[in-house]
Amino acid sequence: MKIRNRALAGIALAASAALGLSACGGSGTPAANGTSEAAESGGITVYNAQHESLTKEWIDAFTAETGIKVTMRQGSDTELSNQIIQEGAASPADVFLTENSPAMTQVENAGLFADVDKETLKQVPAEFVPSTGKWTGIAARSTVLVYDKNKLTEDKLPKSMLDLANPEWKGKWAASPTGADFQAIVSALLELKGEAATEEWLKGMKENFKAYKGNSTAMKAVNAGEVDAALIYHYYYYGDQAKTGENSQNVAPYYFKNQDPGAFLSVSGGGVLKSSKNAEAAQQFLKFITGKKGQEVLKNGTSFEYAIASEVAANDKLVPIKDLQAPTVDAAKLNSTKVTDLMTKAGLL
Repeated sequence: MKIRNRALAGIALAASAALGLSACGGSGTPAANGTSEAAESGGITVYNAQHESLTKEWIDAFTAETGIKVTMRQGSDTELSNQIIQEGAASPADVFLTENSPAMTQVENAGLFADVDKETLKQVPAEFVPSTGKWTGIAARSTVLVYDKNKLTEDKLPKSMLDLANPEWKGKWAASPTGADFQAIVSALLELKGEAATEEWLKGMKENFKAYKGNSTAMKAVNAGEVDAALIYHYYYYGDQAKTGENSQNVAPYYFKNQDPGAFLSVSGGGVLKSSKNAEAAQQFLKFITGKKGQEVLKNGTSFEYAIASEVAANDKLVPIKDLQAPTVDAAKLNSTKVTDLMTKAGLL
């Protein structure tokens, strides 16, 4: 299986002026001349669209090893990619981390990434690195269908994600269509099956599904018996199971496998900005999180995302990547702008 990690432009930039940084993750505001408190102190600023707790684990381990201070500013993939593009060469960001690939390519297409150090790229298998070398994969997440195991058995589940558009699934499944996660899944569908098939599936989805805000909320709806199943990423289930299990006790994950569009493996990205005032430290941070210690945070921590680099195996509770039978996707042909157009046309956005 080979998964390429390049997805094309996300949400249009017209809304970027209205977007600001989320207040929950970092401190300070961008300075007009592109400097920041972190840069002045010899540290770096990370614009983080990954899970805040995961990146904090990375930061704490990196700072403990190197002594380099890291300031984190939290936001969503699209929010922060638009913010970086709006700031341009004056951005105080040193490093950008995402949950999905499209936001990385959005920044890359704006010409704002520096090349990733070759030693860092050597740590990451080629299938998780874009051919440009402007950013790298740092983690991955698998598409799954979580289902109510009190209502359904595996033999009653759809053989393909495409089957969810069939009449027998009307009113029975959920998704969070406004999120970058789901839109990345549709991007893979578009590449694998083409525009006509994608448009037809989205039309069937509109007729059949129930919309929820967020993957965890969709899973809770399955657990509560509101719907029979939900199309989400795997780690929501495993994360809840590792805690109390109260939102997943009636739920089980189903993997489509067989190179189905529903077996899509989405790659999280990391890149160093050309605007970085401490490029050496920024490159050092990216090398650390793709290195053995950084990837072991994924293996041993509570994020339940897949480790993909430095030959570190995934968390023992997860299905190994090689067994996911994910489809081969030419990420260079993914078209997130087209995806949002098609989803809007279908009445999903």
